[in-house]
Amino acid sequence: MLMMKTVMKNMAAQHRVARRSLPTGPVTAAYKRKVDAEEVRRDDAQVALAAKLDALHESLTSLPPVPVRTGRPSESSSTSSSPLLLLLRRSLASAQSFLRKKFHLWSFGPPPRGMYIHGPVGVGKSFLMDLFYASVNVPDDSCCNNDTHSFKHVKITKRRVHFHEFMLDVHHRIFVYKQKHPQDDAIPIIAQQLAQEAQLLCFDEFQVTDVADAMILKRLFLLLLDWNVVVVATSNRSPDALYEGGINRSLFLPFIDMLKHRFDIISMEDSAKDYRLETRADGQSYFWSNKDVHGDNNSDNNMQAQLKEIFGGTASRTEAEAIHVSFGRTAQVARLNDRCAWFDFSELCYQPLGAADYISLCDRFQVLIMDRVPQLDVNHLDEARRFVTLIDVCYESRTRLVLAAKVPLDELFVEFEAQVESSDGNEELFVSEKGGNSSSFATTMIRTKEGEEFEWSATGRSGVSLAQLSATNELVFSFRRAASRLVEMGGKEWGRQ
Repeated sequence: MLMMKTVMKNMAAQHRVARRSLPTGPVTAAYKRKVDAEEVRRDDAQVALAAKLDALHESLTSLPPVPVRTGRPSESSSTSSSPLLLLLRRSLASAQSFLRKKFHLWSFGPPPRGMYIHGPVGVGKSFLMDLFYASVNVPDDSCCNNDTHSFKHVKITKRRVHFHEFMLDVHHRIFVYKQKHPQDDAIPIIAQQLAQEAQLLCFDEFQVTDVADAMILKRLFLLLLDWNVVVVATSNRSPDALYEGGINRSLFLPFIDMLKHRFDIISMEDSAKDYRLETRADGQSYFWSNKDVHGDNNSDNNMQAQLKEIFGGTASRTEAEAIHVSFGRTAQVARLNDRCAWFDFSELCYQPLGAADYISLCDRFQVLIMDRVPQLDVNHLDEARRFVTLIDVCYESRTRLVLAAKVPLDELFVEFEAQVESSDGNEELFVSEKGGNSSSFATTMIRTKEGEEFEWSATGRSGVSLAQLSATNELVFSFRRAASRLVEMGGKEWGRQ
């Protein structure tokens, strides 16, 4: 009996040693180092995601090389081809794609599955994806954990990009290609370009709010998968909620079906903890003054003095600078120095600007100051949408965003509800703030189908399409992400050095 107990005890001890000695993947090891250094708090959902990313990392070792690019059609052939020749060329491309798939399956087995990670803001989706991205294509002689085990380091080309920036790049490539080949289909060529530039694509903040993007993605992703590109994406939206309520959404549904069939869908919806909020802002990036309410000039003067200190004195030049933006446009900056630009909220958010403009500004300046930021409620839908895009771009590029607002940070975004109502066949978007409506100082004239005009003032109504409803609801969703990011961006260590 004593011998049996001794044997069982030794077996249990050996099992514990074996468990401790089991090799872990590079993502789990990197995450463990962060936890041991008390940089992050251990979270079961994050540990589970790290293990899944380790499995994907291992599968990348069997990823085949991307075939050599085939030549583009000549400009003369593309502009003079008959519809029959164009149809034959596309049929040939489809046949090549089919044969490529068969060759890959025969030579290498099934390709690695992509990963789509979704969940609330601040739960660690992007953090874990970045640990995974850093583990790919690292030097062979480095060690990725504290044990004696060494990892199999994957050597493939890769690209990590915010989804805003990726779609801008795709649109620009389409624009350039169509300049030379106006009658050709640009998407297969662009998919091949992207595949040869990066075998691994990591997207942060995957979202679809534009009908043009929706139509491009459906075909582009299928072609990227044909070229053996592995895609990892993070999103606040589940696949079924992508482009929800968008115009012609039925045409986008095959993309969602493909996503669920070809990708591993990882949900972190049960992780409600926003870890960004644990580190409160230090007060050096967000200022507010209640001058409009109480007429407190001292508070406003103090805030302006702090902004001037951050700006670093007077501008280094008296002339405005024109910052180059994609598609041949420019963004004008009137108040600037070598590292910082100072704007009024109206300059960046009341104007028809978008992600491309904000990306160019962040590329040029380390610090952006924005003054006179209003409370963003139902009366500032378009402005709020641009402001959220600016926050996303600044966050992705680690550009310091200094804000001077009229309300405290926790009151900056006012959540609202939107729904379509119909009166006598006229669709209207009804937008109401949670907790009651506030009056609007804006006046907009709405024209009915019969040509009659009436005033929209404090009623919260405006003409609407399904696309507008989708964009409005998406904005409500993105408020939470923006508020969370502003807290993190207010830390002392935030920004580019």
